[in-house]
Amino acid sequence: MRRLRSRWQPVVSRAPEVRRTAHRRNGGRPPVILVQDVSRTFETGQIKVHALRGVTLRVERGDFVAIMGRSGSGKSTLMNILGCLDFATSGRYLIDGTDVSHMDEDALADLRNRKIGFVFQSFNLIPRTNALANVELPLAYAGLARAERRRRAIAALESMGMGGRLDHQPSELSGGEQQRVAVARAIVVNPSLVLADEPTGNLDSRATADVLAIFAALNSEGRTIVLITHEPDVAARAKRVIRLSDGEVVQDERLSGVHDPPPLASGSPAAAGEHQRPRLGGPA
Repeated sequence: MRRLRSRWQPVVSRAPEVRRTAHRRNGGRPPVILVQDVSRTFETGQIKVHALRGVTLRVERGDFVAIMGRSGSGKSTLMNILGCLDFATSGRYLIDGTDVSHMDEDALADLRNRKIGFVFQSFNLIPRTNALANVELPLAYAGLARAERRRRAIAALESMGMGGRLDHQPSELSGGEQQRVAVARAIVVNPSLVLADEPTGNLDSRATADVLAIFAALNSEGRTIVLITHEPDVAARAKRVIRLSDGEVVQDERLSGVHDPPPLASGSPAAAGEHQRPRLGGPA
């Protein structure tokens, strides 16, 4: 198992005051996520499917939230709305204080690129494109110069322990290594929010523990993480667990404080001391 770098230069430099206050109360800053009475209804002919029913949710900066639920519970629909990939039928959604309900597609695409880092179960890396180019992609969309893109992408990959795999294509990487590249791509623009949809679903137990240790380290540095999972042992690594059923929040359990270190599952590499909170850079 490849260790994360213990000394890491942030991909995007932060003002000292922002870094110092990463774990304090937000002091008037808006929550990263504010969902107010959101419903989502899909219509197929005469049939209406109520995927979400009046969901209200607030996620503060620096929290680590797991969303659980059976198939059909609405968790994927909620994830799509949080990721600005779908719109609510009614209600409001604000990310970092920005109401997305009246934004056009171009504005939404720009917001997604700047404020949200996505991590998917299937990795979603571009085939026949090496790890470095995959991680550079969001920076290319943001219009950064080639040299700056390369510098930031290398820094992100090295922070994931992938500095020796820069030129490897996805087919040449293990599942755990592909997910490390995907996480590097998600954080390279220093987003306000990291959204992870079943990020361990295609990984074995060893790679799962490794990736969860990465999320714990990211969160320990103040990043806000929302993770969709159906696995209780994965959810136990979050600070807060929200359960959905039939499109409604049926349980909202706080496991540790927003600004506390994330819980560590017993027996994991992190709990055993192999990943002792490496510095991965400050939050957005």
